[in-house]
Amino acid sequence: MPEYQTFTMLQRHKAQLRDSVQLSGGIQLAAWFNSGDRVTNLSNHHTLSLYTEGGYDTWHKTPGGWRNGGAPDRFCLMPSGVESTWDLRADLAFVHLYCTEAHLRQLGEQIWDRSPASLALHEKIFADDDRITQLYRHFLLSTDWHSPANQLMLSSASTLLMTHLLQHYSTQQWQLPEVRGGLAPAVLRRVLAFIDAHLDSPLTLMQLAHEAALSEYHFARMFRRSVGEAPHQYVMRHRMETAQRLLRTTALPLTEIALRCGFHSSSHFSHRFRQLHGTPPSTWRQAMRHE
Repeated sequence: MPEYQTFTMLQRHKAQLRDSVQLSGGIQLAAWFNSGDRVTNLSNHHTLSLYTEGGYDTWHKTPGGWRNGGAPDRFCLMPSGVESTWDLRADLAFVHLYCTEAHLRQLGEQIWDRSPASLALHEKIFADDDRITQLYRHFLLSTDWHSPANQLMLSSASTLLMTHLLQHYSTQQWQLPEVRGGLAPAVLRRVLAFIDAHLDSPLTLMQLAHEAALSEYHFARMFRRSVGEAPHQYVMRHRMETAQRLLRTTALPLTEIALRCGFHSSSHFSHRFRQLHGTPPSTWRQAMRHE
């Protein structure tokens, strides 16, 4: 897995690492808290940062002097090779996505089937983008990063974020190609069988796309056309339906059911089950036995 210079730099400063996870292909997410610190960032990779709490007294050094503009849901895009200096004078919580030019180039080749002669991202400081906020808040910040059951959602959201960067903040800004049809029936059967056979594993979008012999972008859209929901939504629903069947028809303990359905612990499984059904799985199981 790659070592990201911005991640290493923050660890040498006052920043407190709240969480971190490596996703498929080596992309990394990291959640940080920092305050009363001055840092200079210059790295060989791209960093997409979203402020989640505070940041009102965060200053960025510009040729014309220090500029303030931080706030929750503001984002900063720090491209590879571009130096930036920050003065954090009050509390700031933020989440980073780290990726390389190789990640973006590979994604561009998969989506558009061509390789750009040059690929650079534009620096953005204290900017607003509802799509970036939605992907971070709804997908990346609302779930346990370390649960195998959530890896598909995390990998899907990170791919969507990088696609958005290529579309709107790169030197290319190509329009997304239209995907008209769904998966061929035989391909869909193969993918669904693969999901069923690996329900206890941390499935990723890359794995499912590989099974269909498609790029992640085309697979995700063709899967939705065929099934009516995104891959991560289908997989989570299938996990929960399998768990319900096991609760209803077996005497397996909750921990075993959780592991079979891709949850890393019975507590995480219980939390998701309660979110969906309004009651813990143990209570639901007892109610089913008395019907």
